[in-house]
Amino acid sequence: MSKKVLVLGATGAMGRYLVPYLAEMGYLVDGVSVEDKVSDLPNVNYIKANAKDKTVLASLLKNGYDGIVDFMWYPTGELPFAVPRFLDHTEHYIFLSSCRVYDDLEHPVKETSPRLLDSTKDVLLRNSDDYSIYKARGENILNGLPKKNWTIVRPATTYSFMRYQLVTLEAANTVGRAMAGKAVVIPEQARKVQATMSWGGDVAQMIARLLFCEEALRETYSVTTSEHHSWEEIADYYKDICNLKAVWVDKEDYLGILFRSMPTVSELAIRWQLEYARLFERVMDNSKILAATGMKQEDLMPLYDGLKLEIFRCPENHVWPVNKVMDEYLASMK
Repeated sequence: MSKKVLVLGATGAMGRYLVPYLAEMGYLVDGVSVEDKVSDLPNVNYIKANAKDKTVLASLLKNGYDGIVDFMWYPTGELPFAVPRFLDHTEHYIFLSSCRVYDDLEHPVKETSPRLLDSTKDVLLRNSDDYSIYKARGENILNGLPKKNWTIVRPATTYSFMRYQLVTLEAANTVGRAMAGKAVVIPEQARKVQATMSWGGDVAQMIARLLFCEEALRETYSVTTSEHHSWEEIADYYKDICNLKAVWVDKEDYLGILFRSMPTVSELAIRWQLEYARLFERVMDNSKILAATGMKQEDLMPLYDGLKLEIFRCPENHVWPVNKVMDEYLASMK
């Protein structure tokens, strides 16, 4: 009998590739997302639902899944409820952490490299509910529980369909602005910093191969390419692929634009994503995940080719939000 797998966040950057991979491997897959999606694969069923709703989740877990791949995010207050419950309801639970948990103290970065939660001297960050911190706390819960039916995966910055990152900017402020013939502001301090961007399809294949692998139980993996480039080189890729012009400015000007254009987001969260993630040297050692999955670095998607593939798939008629604050800043420079 085929194993049943639940994928939470099935239409995101990695989930959209993971579901068909799992189907190809012969699993029966239920993919949960807040988006409408219909599958043409007989062993895939998409469910439109909010898995953060406790009633919805309880109903899903009654289906008796052999494996659960969880792309959801859980702030600190939700972790004690969510994590043990998944372990109690499946044979193998895969928890999505992040390479953002790593500090900038060791290069290349490997699974045993220091985490910000353990090593940062920034008291505010360490006691916050920043993404890098609550992901590490989720890891701590798994490591502290008696059950061993889990695997932690830590993706680097992962690009995919409609996910086009540049430093801390996302699709609306990269490809969206390029399609509108507008320039984009990025911080000078990031220009020479080495960054790792992995294609969602490669990360999904890594996760698919870890599922139901006994050697992967109670293990942590950086699911990422080892290819790395400076943010300046990556900006040049965007320039070549979609004619996005980068304007390099001081990071305080850059942060000021983001603060004013994202008033509902904490200024500290915006600053920390830049200073404790994108300005860190992210040169990754992916030897552990390659050994576990039998994959080879030379078979992974080169960054330029992957960005070109995904950017060319972007709908030309997509309506992007307009960053008026960035427009005004660029106009003031003329």
